[in-house]
Amino acid sequence: MTSTFATRARESASFTGHLFFSHAHWDHIQGFPFFGPADVAGNRFLIYGAKAGDDRFFHLLSGQMKSDYFPIGFGALRAEINSDHLDDGRKEIGGVLVRCFPLNHPGGCLGYAFSHRAKKIVFATDNEIEADSSGPETEGAPRLRLARPALVEFVRDSDLLIADGQYTDAEYQSKKGWGHTSCLTAVDLAIQAGVRQLAIFHHDPSHADSIVDEIIESCRSRVNRLGAKTIVFAAREGVELAV
Repeated sequence: MTSTFATRARESASFTGHLFFSHAHWDHIQGFPFFGPADVAGNRFLIYGAKAGDDRFFHLLSGQMKSDYFPIGFGALRAEINSDHLDDGRKEIGGVLVRCFPLNHPGGCLGYAFSHRAKKIVFATDNEIEADSSGPETEGAPRLRLARPALVEFVRDSDLLIADGQYTDAEYQSKKGWGHTSCLTAVDLAIQAGVRQLAIFHHDPSHADSIVDEIIESCRSRVNRLGAKTIVFAAREGVELAV
């Protein structure tokens, strides 16, 4: 499926877009060379992913398109592409308030919150949630895993949280420190923060669709056992949601 954003950017005679990157690990930047709208004359894109005055991210993004790696150089793209940043971690763009927040991932990573007309979407992937399992426990329900307060507040009252939930609990035990989270810990964060919808993201490459389906069912079961109402589903390419 092709997203509405990409279709508009490709077909428009003049389109301005804002691209927010969490970090520069390959699985998060290697789609850019194949982003067709960046090669449409008249389009303009602003790239976010670093602090003011720090051009390293922009150089990493463009450097992967050197001739040793890719047939079309970054400078040959016909759209106007520039780097930008969020002043003091926040910026208003077209009536949308954008805020960023540091996440727990090797090498550093940014999460983003987008707020507009009382609606809020948070994108927080590649984030190993450091949770305390000493939360309240009721009869027949598991203990709530308590995330650090600053993260909970950043996510608070989101209409949609797109969050890292790469592992099952069993898988996570051998992958601590890798910068990713158990799907059930992501569920607990969403519950603590009063999130309405949770999209489990950053699926493990070794997981078949059937395993992802099983993971989502385990997440929904945990929501029910904790007496919460958060809607949980698997993020996938091409999904469009009303929030």
